[in-house]
Amino acid sequence: MTLQEKSYDRAYFDRWYRDPETRVKSAGSIRRKSALALSTAEYYLERPVKSVLDVGCGEGNWLSCLRKVRPSIQYTGIDASPYAVERFGKKRNLRLGSFASLESCVLKKSYDLIICSDTLFYLPVEELEMGLVSLARRTGGIAFLELYTGGDSLIGDFPQEGLQTASFYRQLLRRHGFILVGSHCYLGPELKDHAMEMERIS
Repeated sequence: MTLQEKSYDRAYFDRWYRDPETRVKSAGSIRRKSALALSTAEYYLERPVKSVLDVGCGEGNWLSCLRKVRPSIQYTGIDASPYAVERFGKKRNLRLGSFASLESCVLKKSYDLIICSDTLFYLPVEELEMGLVSLARRTGGIAFLELYTGGDSLIGDFPQEGLQTASFYRQLLRRHGFILVGSHCYLGPELKDHAMEMERIS
């Protein structure tokens, strides 16, 4: 099932994020991911993160974790779920949109941290590439781009087909100027020369 075929209504989020018997992500998991992404961005920026763009943000669950560390952080979430945007849009600054429609969203020119968690592996390659073009221009620091391959052991609401190889994804990301520095964290074109040779993962 593709991203376009899914129905991201309240029942979906209840099942995969709240029900103790079926959920695939816990608050602890999101907290650890946000700490990793935030600290990596600040390591390379050499200052606190001020702005965050979360694409495929769902209900915007990263926001509370980020604000516990950086209370004044400016957060913008983009998601294709009308339910999530209607319910949490005003409170968490969520906007309706997709990976392919980023250029039509009202976004800043640059963000210190860009997040794409639990969403990229659903996308057709064409849509993934369209979004990367837009994100590459806006990554002022780190992009947390969570991708999985057909060889990974996955549990939960993951696509059964269409996942690419690690070498395919690495070449795709390098082509758009992203440099992997570990655990789904990529330097954008603006900071890619800031990583030492031994920090880069080929």
